[in-house]
Order: sequence, then structure tokens, then C-alpha cells
Amino acid sequence: MASVRTTSGERTVTTPHGEGPYVQAQVDPLAGLRSPDDPPWDVYLTGTVFLDIIFTGLDSAPVRGTESWARGMGSSPGGVANMATALARLGLRTSLAAAFGDDHYGEYCWDALEQGEHIDLSASRTVPGWHSSVTVSMAYEGERTMVSHGHEPPPEEPAPECPPRARAAIAALAPGTRAPWIVQAASKGTRIFADVGWDDTGRWDLAGLPDLAHCEAFLPNAEEAMRYTDTACPRAAARALTDHVPVAVVTLGAEGAYAVDGRTGETAEVPAIAVEALDPTGAGDVFVAGFVTGTLAGWPLADRLAFAGLTAALSVQEFGGSLSAPDWSEIAAWWRRVQSYEDQDPAALRRYAFLEQLLPEGTARPWPRRRAVPTIGFRRSA
Repeated sequence: MASVRTTSGERTVTTPHGEGPYVQAQVDPLAGLRSPDDPPWDVYLTGTVFLDIIFTGLDSAPVRGTESWARGMGSSPGGVANMATALARLGLRTSLAAAFGDDHYGEYCWDALEQGEHIDLSASRTVPGWHSSVTVSMAYEGERTMVSHGHEPPPEEPAPECPPRARAAIAALAPGTRAPWIVQAASKGTRIFADVGWDDTGRWDLAGLPDLAHCEAFLPNAEEAMRYTDTACPRAAARALTDHVPVAVVTLGAEGAYAVDGRTGETAEVPAIAVEALDPTGAGDVFVAGFVTGTLAGWPLADRLAFAGLTAALSVQEFGGSLSAPDWSEIAAWWRRVQSYEDQDPAALRRYAFLEQLLPEGTARPWPRRRAVPTIGFRRSA
């Protein structure tokens, strides 16, 4: 396993561009790999930020003509903010290019990401007269139903013509669409990780994802992977995808995840961690963030897959997509706690033993994180 040095505690340092101080994560997973010639950012993302309003504690799906009461509610930045926050909380220097609405929702999301999570927004812009996109998510029976509203931002928003230098970038591929920034970033040596949404065209043609050729890893879910490869098994789909991309990771829902590195022939499969899910919003984004973190840190494929699954499992136990993402202290708390259970399977515990090399002393008790709250914009008392 690659040797990883960590930093414990919080300390104020200067951002890569020198704009000012920020609070560094309790663990820097890339500490042993950093050098003066590094790119200024570990990960670059672009996309649209939503305001997410999440209802939990519903006994069933809303029924037409009736009123349903939820036992829980939270509000938080969503959309691309889910992935950006997850990366930042895992200690990666994260730069986000996004369009923000010119309204209170947009102001709240900007502040939550820049001030609360220390994400670089120098490539982002507030669009005058453009209102924030909103998603209402209803969680019940371990699933979710979403209703969204928004307008397309102006054509020049949000991705800059020249993305900043970064170790990695995460892209959401869209059928039949090229994103010029992906080619530009890859040409500078940025490692591209990609996921994909549902193909509404019904074609499911990998040739319709031209930017996949510039990616290092592709992370679809099982249904997407099988449709794109015309296979009946998600593991066979992952193997088939390595004809198009070096690393294929297929998420298997309650069964965990399976990955293949086509360059080495290495495969890995990790079962899902059983947790009581409060809200699955953003779990897929947190999974990708965990996998990217492990990849940049140089971990073995199985460790990357296990870590991604762990971070996603921890996230679904909290409200919201972005603000539910765990940090290292919460990961440490889980690891200390799970080892205390006498009925644990020793073999299952060994799957996560690599965490011992990463977690600093004194992080077993979670330190306070910003969580999704029922409302935003409380008046501050004098």
C-alpha cells in the first residue's frame, strides 16, 4: 500500500493562489505526494448548483389529491455542490466553476461552499437576473423522488474557456454532447473521472459519449453499465467498459460495487455497508469523491472501492446531499465504533484496516459540521 502521511488537527494555511487563509482538513490524503510544482488544485469541477430542499420521514410516496407530512426536513446546496463538498471534506483542494443565481438562494449556496467548505469559487460567477435552480427531494422506503425547476444559464456559463490546472477533474457525461473543457483539461495532464446520467434518447451508445476517450475512469451504475455494453451482468459490463476507458467502476446498489482496471487486469468487489438510510440524496456523488481521493493518493483498487462505499454509506445517515458528506473525523469515529462490536466479522473488518494508516489520533469524536437545516436565512440576534 502506498505510504500516506497525514496531518492532524486544524491549522490555517494559505490557499494555492494566496488569496487568504482557509481551514485545512484534519487529514491530507495527498500529504506525502505534494511538491512545489503541483497544480494549484487537486480537483476541478463545473456544473450547476441547486438549492436542495429535502423531506424525510415520509411513510410512503405522496398520493395525488392528499397532503403528506414529513417528519424531517433539510435545506442545503445541491447539484454539483454535492461532489465539491464531499471532495473538500476529504481534504482535497477543490475548485468549482458554477453558475449561481442572483437571489437569496444563490447567495446562501455561495456562502455555504466558499466560507463553510473552503471551496475555491474564483472560476464561478453570479448571473444577474437568473434565479437559482431548486430541487425538492422526498425520501421514503430507502429511495427518493425528486421534483426540480430551473432555467439553462447563459451559454458562456459556467465553465471557463481554460480550466485551471488540477490533478483531476470530474465530469458528468451527456449523450451526444462534447464538453470542450474536458479535452483542454486532459491535454494539461488532468486525470478525468466521469459519471453519466440516464440516456433519455434510449440509444445507449458509447459512441455517443465522445469525451469518454479522454477519461481515466468511468463510474456508471449497474443499469447504465449494462445498457451501454448490452450485457446482462454488471460485472461483465465493467469488463466490457475497459475496452473504452482504463478503469471501470460499476455501483451495484445494496450489493456494493465492482471495479476493473483494464491496464493491469486487476479487479475488486466490495459489499455495501448496511446502514439505516435517512436520505440517499447525493450518495453517488460522495462515492465518486471517495474513489477519486483514493486514486489520487495511490491506493490499491480494492481500498479505493471500499473507501468510496464507506463515505457514501456514512452520507445517507444525514440530511442533504452536500452537507451530509463525511469528513475524516466522522470516518475515524465510525472505524473506532465498528471495531467495538463483538459480533463483527473479522474478515469484514480487515477490509477497512487500511484506515489505520490514515486516521490521526484524537479524531474519534466527530467535530461539528454544517448539516442541512430546515430553513435558511434566520435573522441573527444582536
